[in-house]
Amino acid sequence: MRMVVTGVPGVGKTSVMEGVAKEKGLAIVNYGTVMFEVARAEGLVENRDQIRKLPVEVQRVVQEKAAQKIYEVGDVIIDTHCTIKTIGGYYPGLPEWVLRKLKPHRILLVEATKEEIAKRRGKDESRTRDKETNEEIEEHQMMNRYAAMAYSMLSGASIKIVFNHDGGLEAAIKEVLKVF
Repeated sequence: MRMVVTGVPGVGKTSVMEGVAKEKGLAIVNYGTVMFEVARAEGLVENRDQIRKLPVEVQRVVQEKAAQKIYEVGDVIIDTHCTIKTIGGYYPGLPEWVLRKLKPHRILLVEATKEEIAKRRGKDESRTRDKETNEEIEEHQMMNRYAAMAYSMLSGASIKIVFNHDGGLEAAIKEVLKVF
């Protein structure tokens, strides 16, 4: 099974998936990491946060190359973003050409309140994130829901929304485990 797991930056999707992977003995592939490896190998970026600032046409080529690499892994949990907020607007994290290559069985949306996400982002010193208001975080989560539904229609994958509230990581992991 290939499961795509998405959520806005700071929602804790990676933490949820690490718990699921440990419980089920599954591999996790981070789409952004694979994109970074592709982009860095081609001399396009020096750090991962620069990818979303590349021209959209360049991002598309990097996405396609990363999708092919991930598909070759086989059954896997794919940790990624449903949409990427760029200067020019929201860009699909899983456009049709990526979905066609990945062939996901399920799409999982991890969400939390806008306040929880803002607080988590403020504590994360490992990344350079753009500043967003609570309203912008909320809008981004709604855009993710809309995009996930479109992705489902294109791929036939089911969608599940799981909440990862503060102090609720174990509950989120248990909820995800139900889909296996």
